[in-house]
Amino acid sequence: QVQLVESGRGRVQAGGSLRLSCAPSVSIFSISDMGWYRQAPGKERELVAAMTKTGTTNYADSVKGRFTISRDGAKNTVVLQMNSLKAEDTGVYYCYVEAGWAPPATYWGQGTQVTVSS
Repeated sequence: QVQLVESGRGRVQAGGSLRLSCAPSVSIFSISDMGWYRQAPGKERELVAAMTKTGTTNYADSVKGRFTISRDGAKNTVVLQMNSLKAEDTGVYYCYVEAGWAPPATYWGQGTQVTVSS
């Protein structure tokens, strides 16, 4: 069974940086998309950043210019570098991997807490 293992949770002050990483417990083939969602208290889960297998990236407007998503294709690891953090970035961050087809399967990480104090 595939598990996505997240690391990098933490608490920082506003303006600080954190780096989240996500790696599968076993190799995953035919990956199409990888990325990160987050859920703030009392809010719905929202897409933060995503990357396709061809390297096309997509970011939420609220994080553009501050967050960077990258991927180690050989290790199927996805990294989210978060800079200039704001209090509103606080939430639980979930990585995901979409792979396969007809239909594709989506795997999720267990969630990692990010807390930004103002």
